[in-house]
Amino acid sequence: MPGHTGVQRQEKWTCWQRYIGLISVCVAALFLFNTGCQAADAPQAVTQTAPIPYTPRGADTCLRCHDDPQTLAIFKTKHADSADPHTPFAHLQCETCHGPGGDHAAHLHPGESRIPIPRFGKHSPATVAEDNAVCLSCHQDSHRIGWQGSIHEREGLACVSCHTIHVAKDPVLVKGQQPAVCYTCHQAVRADFAKFSRHPVPDGNLDCTSCHAPHDSLNPHLLVASTVNDTCYTCHAEKRGPFLWEHPPASENCSLCHVPHGSVNPSLLVSRPPMLCQSCHSQAGHPSLAFNAAGLPTGQPNAFLLGGSCLNCHSQVHGSNDPSGAVLNR
Repeated sequence: MPGHTGVQRQEKWTCWQRYIGLISVCVAALFLFNTGCQAADAPQAVTQTAPIPYTPRGADTCLRCHDDPQTLAIFKTKHADSADPHTPFAHLQCETCHGPGGDHAAHLHPGESRIPIPRFGKHSPATVAEDNAVCLSCHQDSHRIGWQGSIHEREGLACVSCHTIHVAKDPVLVKGQQPAVCYTCHQAVRADFAKFSRHPVPDGNLDCTSCHAPHDSLNPHLLVASTVNDTCYTCHAEKRGPFLWEHPPASENCSLCHVPHGSVNPSLLVSRPPMLCQSCHSQAGHPSLAFNAAGLPTGQPNAFLLGGSCLNCHSQVHGSNDPSGAVLNR
């Protein structure tokens, strides 16, 4: 080429080669970037299981097999009132609570085992939390709002652990039958109620929910009131006071002297006087210790003092309003 030397032409050609190489690298990088974006945007294959079908005829399908008296008793309960839109039978009937049972009710070939129903069955794969969620979908009112996190929920109890659904009257809601349901777990309490000094729970005059809130409570021992004393005062209002002369243990906590369920000592006492009283009060200097071989200071032995019961004299152990009752004796 005229006007260019061989060296200049060689340098120019080298520049063009570098330029073409740079463009090739950019094109390749752009291609790889677009390919990666398309792969990221491509829909991922998701494995989805087919939903379990419901039975074609609802409860009529279930009752072809489940026609025993225990199952049919559901029609004596509020759950089976189809006229009430808030009940299970106003929606999917049995399957509202038990879950879709189409596979369970399907026709079986010889040798095939029946698929368990999703919830509340003998071999149901549902967890306790899943079963409870079904009940709480309707029964999440003020009486059960604190179930989550309560001691019974943390112990893994299901609603059906205490409640019987297919009966006209749930035993746990009947005063005379409720304690037997609670005793299935609280065996020690059952033994306490067999003692001669007890609250009248075995007689049917009280039940466990008279003092305890089984679903939720912010109080100790699931008590219905904020303290032990306030719970006791719901029946024993005469012990509330206020008193002119108070007995500090009585105003602090009734359980310092009394066993709540049952005791082998009279009046549900933790132990018998004077041992109970002397757990706080020293007997040093008490007149009952003045007895010796010569007799009491008066010369006449006092049967009340020698009997050893503090209550013979200090009868107002919960408190006294008498101006002369500073030692709770009147």
